[in-house]
Amino acid sequence: MSDDYGSHADFLSWVAESVPKRTALVEDELRNAFRGHIEVRETEFVLLGRVSATALAEILLAHPTVLKPLLSVCNLAGRALARDIGIKNLDTYAPRLDAKQAAAIAGYIKPFLPPAVSIHALSEIDRVEWIDKEIRRIKGSWENLIVEALCRLSGVGFAKRKFTAGGEEFEIDAASPRSGPMEVAVDIKRIESPRDIHKRTDEILNKATRFRETYPDGKFGAVIYYPFVDQHINVVGRMNSPNVAGLVFAGQSPDSIATAVALLLGQLGLKVL
Repeated sequence: MSDDYGSHADFLSWVAESVPKRTALVEDELRNAFRGHIEVRETEFVLLGRVSATALAEILLAHPTVLKPLLSVCNLAGRALARDIGIKNLDTYAPRLDAKQAAAIAGYIKPFLPPAVSIHALSEIDRVEWIDKEIRRIKGSWENLIVEALCRLSGVGFAKRKFTAGGEEFEIDAASPRSGPMEVAVDIKRIESPRDIHKRTDEILNKATRFRETYPDGKFGAVIYYPFVDQHINVVGRMNSPNVAGLVFAGQSPDSIATAVALLLGQLGLKVL
């Protein structure tokens, strides 16, 4: 990696002074806040300071599941492994490591590991990370449900596709047909905070404009997940553009998705089966 770009060690150095101050502050506040509700219990500690990089590599190779909590306690994720040591596309929750990769990861994370950490703390960190990952996975599947509904209710094939306009590449979440010039493009967006609505709608409008420049006879629509129902009318106003032929809001349930997709297909001039 070029010296012009920071490694994880560089990032940690930026916060080296503030972290211990924050830790001390939080621990002090926790003791004061929960005074009278604290007890000392015996628990198991992993003495990571005693584990050499070589031994750690052997542990990761034999017990790859421990990689995620160890990465988390170092404030690391798979992106850092790809950026700093070139190990790409690694599923850190269920990694498949060879001896070379295990050795590289062990040598990389060893300087960032605390000298000791309780097993309970490691498992709790992993639990929080796992919950976050699973929620994101479930949210991500919503887009797939929209595409499936588009295909099922129209009888027309939709697929993720890309196009280039003005030297910039754009991705369409659901385009038809699946090859050749695009006739219909559907952008699918989850917007879960009012503070994101301006940025996300601008992104949709920009993509719609670029799509119509590339495919003048094409039709562009959008399916938006936005749980603030009383603000939907404002979103419709922001999305008012000759380049947007259809706009619908869909919730999480299958019925909501089916209703929204059927409405969108009508707006785009496609028959609903």
